[in-house]
Amino acid sequence: MLVWMTHAKLVLMAVGWLRRYRCGVVLSEQACVSGETPDAIGWKKGCHSVLVECKASRPDFLVDRDKPFRLKPETGVGCERYYLAPKGLIRIDELPYGWGLLEVCGREIEKARPSAKNLRSEIGFRYEMNLLLASLRRVEVRIEPQSITDFLKWKNRMAEYNRGALPEGLVAADRESNLFLEPVSGD
Repeated sequence: MLVWMTHAKLVLMAVGWLRRYRCGVVLSEQACVSGETPDAIGWKKGCHSVLVECKASRPDFLVDRDKPFRLKPETGVGCERYYLAPKGLIRIDELPYGWGLLEVCGREIEKARPSAKNLRSEIGFRYEMNLLLASLRRVEVRIEPQSITDFLKWKNRMAEYNRGALPEGLVAADRESNLFLEPVSGD
């Protein structure tokens, strides 16, 4: 039985799933220079990316197959790639090579098929970097006249204003958990 769900709701669910999947940075619906606009993409330790494409209808899934970055998967983003859809909308035998399938079952997401973990090529990595840099630039434009560097140093200023103490609930930058600053095995 197919459950009707909006694309917007699926994107929200994908973002939540990526966070539970241990992605420390998650973006949704941000354009990439390749023309791809991932519904949701997250990054784990070691620059490992996970793409989730949300499909609320069969026609939307079928049209997706003909996009340039699907026809040439080496130009796509994501070390892992998943479709997220209501249960029964997509058959496993319809998935592109290496793709996984996440199905919405009630309020839960079930992994019907895992993704391969090595789908991103070097050009896909460059497109991901472009996506991240373009997103960072959007942040910079919104916080002007401050620079991103100054914005990120706000905790230091807060401590200065409070005679050396951070406001309650804040952690010093050197004690802040950031998996992207941790060494990756083999580094």
